[in-house]
Amino acid sequence: MSAKIDISLGFLLSDVTRLFRKHFDRRALAFDLTRAQWRALKWLNAGEGMTQSALAEQLEMEPMAVGRVIDRLQTAQFVERRADPHDRRSWRLFLTRRAHAVVDDMQQVSLELRGEALRGISTKDLDCTMHVLQTMKQNLLALGERDAKD
Repeated sequence: MSAKIDISLGFLLSDVTRLFRKHFDRRALAFDLTRAQWRALKWLNAGEGMTQSALAEQLEMEPMAVGRVIDRLQTAQFVERRADPHDRRSWRLFLTRRAHAVVDDMQQVSLELRGEALRGISTKDLDCTMHVLQTMKQNLLALGERDAKD
């Protein structure tokens, strides 16, 4: 494989990701949420009651940074911290009623943006693309595991 193809693939993946983020952020302004806040709400919606450290792991962020995101979400009354009954040092995170309504709206925004981005792409082509990207991801994860052993 030539270097030109490798570079083009990386740039293309980066550009698509950047454009998704740009358009999503523009649409998310109506909800007064940052992308980090939206991602936190989405993960909490999937697993309410998780700890801040578990959320940090899911978001691939430092715990201190997630703490600041949660502080802002709590101030905006989207998230509620509750003491962990089994560990007094930990807090469990729960969405408020307000957050549940916003999560539903934000998921609709995501679906609409995804639909617009996929316009003109056949199901077969999308399935093939998803398979290729999943394979690349697994290859890179395996590479990381191999490198960690060295």
